[in-house]
Amino acid sequence: MAPSATHNRFHSLLAATAIGVYFLLLVGATTALTDAAAACAAWPVCGDGWATPTSAVGWLAIGHRIAAVLIGLLGVVTLIAGVRAGASRQVLAPMILASVLYPVQAALGAVVAIGGAGGTLSAVHLTIGLGIFAFLVASLAWSLERETGDPTEEAVEDVDLSPPVENDYDPNIPTDPRARMLETLKAYVRLTKPRLMWLLCLVAAAGMALAATTTGGLTVEVVLATLGGGVLSIGASGTFNHVLERDIDRRMQRTSDRPLATDLVPVRNALIFGFALAVASVALFAWVNLLAAVLGVAAIVFYSIVYTLLLKPNTVQNTVIGGAAGALPALIGWVAVSGEIGLGGVALATIIFLWTPAHFYNLALAYKDDYERGGFPMMPVVRGETETRKHILYYLASTLVAAGGLAAMEALGVVYALASVAFGAAFLYFTLRLHYEQTESAALRSFHASNAYLGALLLAVVVDTLVV
Repeated sequence: MAPSATHNRFHSLLAATAIGVYFLLLVGATTALTDAAAACAAWPVCGDGWATPTSAVGWLAIGHRIAAVLIGLLGVVTLIAGVRAGASRQVLAPMILASVLYPVQAALGAVVAIGGAGGTLSAVHLTIGLGIFAFLVASLAWSLERETGDPTEEAVEDVDLSPPVENDYDPNIPTDPRARMLETLKAYVRLTKPRLMWLLCLVAAAGMALAATTTGGLTVEVVLATLGGGVLSIGASGTFNHVLERDIDRRMQRTSDRPLATDLVPVRNALIFGFALAVASVALFAWVNLLAAVLGVAAIVFYSIVYTLLLKPNTVQNTVIGGAAGALPALIGWVAVSGEIGLGGVALATIIFLWTPAHFYNLALAYKDDYERGGFPMMPVVRGETETRKHILYYLASTLVAAGGLAAMEALGVVYALASVAFGAAFLYFTLRLHYEQTESAALRSFHASNAYLGALLLAVVVDTLVV
């Protein structure tokens, strides 16, 4: 169903308002951490209430207040647009709640500016702001579902996914010895799933950088050993995944050219390769500390056994629960530096956990038919595309909320705030386009936007903690 031009404008305004509120939250956290409020401890401006700021941080506080007024007005315009577009009560109700909470949030901001921010007041201020953002995104999700969803689409819990349809893909394996040797070397590299390595290593690096701001202990040796162990751990997990899914891979167009699906690499050799990588990984983690080694083993076992064998072929929640595999590198990075699991590491791991469904559901949409051929109960196959697109938006919002909570750490500042807002807005934009276009290319664009968002966020953590 194609939404009208009126609804297109309403959705655009609602998305802009939500991101605007999110911008205020992160800039507000940065303002608090830089003591900008103390540099302009009056209302509505500085000094006696009407004097201009005398410092850069004072101007930051004033800019935040001006932005709050403008975004508040945008919220009013958006609410009016929703009424004119004939939005349902389900859509308007959370918008009205957000409108009621917004002046409360502004009043708390004035109290903070005049009297300073205590720990409790700052937590309440941040919580209300995140609540306003969540209400606006909920309205957006429900409106998009109503205007762009397929009303005839229903969940099919008992869909027959076994046996999968056979694939007629014919791999072109070279017969020349030299060419085959080169292909075999490439095959062993592919077994390690190198495309996953850069992002998961960046997750571990961000965990180490955050931990270093609270405990110290960050050395070149620890960094190299942790990242090396991470690369080997990912390689081992990927190899075991190839081994365990080799029969299914042959039936899926996207994976039918994998090394074990084409018999380019024997199963026995792949297992030896995988165990060698796993042992080397655990040895490096153990050199760092015992807890890092325990978490490293847990990561390999969870992805290879729990996710690949138990979750992926048996439950529609495979992607959600499987997000723990991607979250573990954040804890490993933190533990490598601090020697214990800390709140900052858990917060970073939570962001990765919530980001995973928002990221992977796009791929599941793009390759829905292929996953059905493979016999996997992915969200689009079992619950439908409309429900999947809505859940992408839900998990995107949850990811941004978690990232907003992490912004309260003193080590993070302007770089983190700007990266989260800018790339979060881009991710939201492509998710919005996915609802309108509903094509494979739109799903892949949203998938790549999710990668860009997380990559930028993690780089910002490293820059803010180690460089700025």
